[in-house]
Amino acid sequence: MEPVEINAGAWYLRAPRGDDLIDDRPALVDLGETDPGYLDRCTAQWASDTCYTWAVCEPTTGEMLAEVRLDPRAASLTTRHRDGHADAAEIAARSVRRFAAAVLGLVVS
Repeated sequence: MEPVEINAGAWYLRAPRGDDLIDDRPALVDLGETDPGYLDRCTAQWASDTCYTWAVCEPTTGEMLAEVRLDPRAASLTTRHRDGHADAAEIAARSVRRFAAAVLGLVVS
């Protein structure tokens, strides 16, 4: 599946990026992610339908505040967030659960 963007009200969800226009790597380090191959792995997982990862962003700046990961095989969801942005992660998680139900037919706990 190609990455799907989701409007979650006050937050915007998109695939994590590290390119000339948007670089989520500093935010990922704040989340504890230090693997230099992480973004490539996220892209490959979208393509193979093994895991879907969203950067939860502030819509006007695109700054990554949190992350939501959906494992469609296990029908499970995980989140992590930068300090002060637990609300963004929780709201985004609810939107991803609705996406999973509507698009994938999954009930995610």
